Amino acid sequence: MEKADLRQRISEIARILLPLWPNEKPLIHSSSCFELLCAVILSAQCTDDQVNAVTPALFSAYADPRAMALADVEDVERLIRSVGFFHTKARHLVLSARKIMTEYGGKVPSKMEELLSLPGVGRKTANLVISSCFGAPGIIVDTHVSRLVYRLGLHDNRDPAAIEKKIRENLQKSRFTAFSHALNRQGKYICRARNPACLSDPSSCPLEKLCPRRGL
Repeated sequence: MEKADLRQRISEIARILLPLWPNEKPLIHSSSCFELLCAVILSAQCTDDQVNAVTPALFSAYADPRAMALADVEDVERLIRSVGFFHTKARHLVLSARKIMTEYGGKVPSKMEELLSLPGVGRKTANLVISSCFGAPGIIVDTHVSRLVYRLGLHDNRDPAAIEKKIRENLQKSRFTAFSHALNRQGKYICRARNPACLSDPSSCPLEKLCPRRGL
């Protein structure tokens, strides 16, 4: 697809989706930047509902970086056991908190490169924290977004870094965050991994006329 055509296609998708999915906040629950950071670390290969089920007890025990930094990894594991890869994630939570305390004055950093230096933090997590906590534009590529981008024919593969770059090059910066969340909701509720709405009722998908249904 020519670059001009791709830009126009992404703009049209944004025009359709943004009014339908106007909520630019993450679906995982948190009440601080540190809680959001922890919740997104937990969300890797895991549903929002699974994360939301374990975070109340986790944040009750470890409400801030100082408390988490002093935690025993095995105690954290017990609180998040129902979340996939809980051994690794518990270690990442504790190590990230320690680094926040020792290198960032006990505050979640606001810059991409600083966030990426924290254990367990990739670009999806960093973009979500930057956009939700600090109001900077962020392109948040999770499994729902990568699936939608592929099915819509916007990119040839599902590599998150490549998708982020493609969107960054072809969409106004001011729409990065809103577009990411709109794609997420469309993928979560309409263009599902299994049984996407178009297979049973094409008219139920607002993007039906634009979508080549790649992979379906």
